[in-house]
Amino acid sequence: MFTTGEEWDLSGCVNLEDLARRVRGCSRCPLRQGASQVVFGEGNPQARLVLCGEGPGADEDRLGRPFVGRAGQLLDKILAACGFERFTHVYILNTVKCRPPGNRIPTPQERQACRPNLDAQLRILKPQIMVLLGATALQEILGADRRITRDRGKWVQMGGVWIMPTYHPAALLRNPALKRDTWEDFKQVVYKYRELIDPQHYSPHC
Repeated sequence: MFTTGEEWDLSGCVNLEDLARRVRGCSRCPLRQGASQVVFGEGNPQARLVLCGEGPGADEDRLGRPFVGRAGQLLDKILAACGFERFTHVYILNTVKCRPPGNRIPTPQERQACRPNLDAQLRILKPQIMVLLGATALQEILGADRRITRDRGKWVQMGGVWIMPTYHPAALLRNPALKRDTWEDFKQVVYKYRELIDPQHYSPHC
């Protein structure tokens, strides 16, 4: 059963701790019934760089943390190559907070039900740069007509936020040939980070 937006007002949440408590009690869509727990997100709440993925997988559902499986381990390596560390420079979240059965793509209805949670996170975090990991995040943030193969690597500025779409780390595990394009995208993120956030940011490979 899906519930309506009027029944889920998060405007009173002024920090991530308050919001996390509310979101962990969310049951706005059927995903919560099949998930062992809500995966809210993690990282530095003061970070101006946010990474948005699709949704939790089996490892994330078990541990309650985003990007901790094989794709997450690859993401950590990419971040390290950029000079980023997940608890220092970034905040990591997903479009939906509960694992879809069998790790399937969350439906538009499920994403819509969870969208107030995502919007509240972004309202509190106030990112300057946002990396969209994969087609689901791209389409949720920038529109259903977007295509990851066409739109990756191109900056979009929206509401004062610089947005970079790129491939999801899981796609790189399935097709290693995508790693080169993904690295080019993340190099752009490093350069933008130096431009907007920290001119002295060190990356061992940029």
